[in-house]
Amino acid sequence: MSVRTLDYYDQHAAAFFADTIDVDMSPLQEHFLRLLPDRARILDAGCGSGRDAKCFADRGYRVTAFDASPKLVALAASHLGQPVHCLRFQDLSWEHEFDGIWASASLLHVPIAELPDVLRRLTRALKRPGVLYASFKYGQGEREHRGRRFTDLDEPGLAALLRHVPDLEPVRIWSSTDRRPGREAERWLNTILRTTGSTWVNS
Repeated sequence: MSVRTLDYYDQHAAAFFADTIDVDMSPLQEHFLRLLPDRARILDAGCGSGRDAKCFADRGYRVTAFDASPKLVALAASHLGQPVHCLRFQDLSWEHEFDGIWASASLLHVPIAELPDVLRRLTRALKRPGVLYASFKYGQGEREHRGRRFTDLDEPGLAALLRHVPDLEPVRIWSSTDRRPGREAERWLNTILRTTGSTWVNS
């Protein structure tokens, strides 16, 4: 996350929390959760308000969460009722800790040149087998928009990215509309990835 993007989230943390905390993400979450064992360990990577982390915890999953914005970390920790790590994707060092990683609308702030290393770090954090969900604004290239920088991806862009991360393979790739009221015209690229070379039980 760039300094300017981080500053944006620190300056607008309360408004971002209010705008996102009640968004119903359950249709997307179900695609992810059905691939996980009961009581799975989940990492909410770039957790924002802590909305999804709390949904997972309330359903009995063991949740760890982090975000790069200190202000959002404080709000998420209060909402989740447990500590939240203040951490950048580029500094992840977990190894084989989690059954699943949820990266909803968070990896999109990582520069495209840094995404392969970040995905490899996330892969190392997964157990074998392990599952990663990620979502990006649908499109191509990098851009600045209202104080934040974005990396947009479409299907060919995702395929090109995954060629640099051989330990991950796609389970499902699909597009969806924004879940926030009034923003239904915005499109998202969703993907569920799994670790390669592992015995896979769920389908």
